[in-house]
Amino acid sequence: MTQPSPDDIDPKRDAGSDADRMAHAARQAVQREREAREEPEPSLGVRLGQIGILGWTIVVPTLLGLVIGHWLDRHFNTGVFFSAPLLMAGAAVGLWSAWKWMHRQTRRDRQ
Repeated sequence: MTQPSPDDIDPKRDAGSDADRMAHAARQAVQREREAREEPEPSLGVRLGQIGILGWTIVVPTLLGLVIGHWLDRHFNTGVFFSAPLLMAGAAVGLWSAWKWMHRQTRRDRQ
């Protein structure tokens, strides 16, 4: 692969291209600044609240599956036959619920 010679480079084209890129970057920066002023970031308390909701959304179904599985295992004397699958099912339900909640929040924030 050969390098272009200095005669092959058009300084006018490169300068215009750089100016276009700079203008585009400046427009993007102004747009981001305007959006930030119109919709400020949520406070730390709001973010911590969201994290708490997501945590409980995942933990409660997981523990519920574990408790029900443990009760079934004790009732039928089956070791961990019910506990393990119900633990996984509870975790799956919790993760699905958290995912749905996050997407609802995202849609609400965009409106």
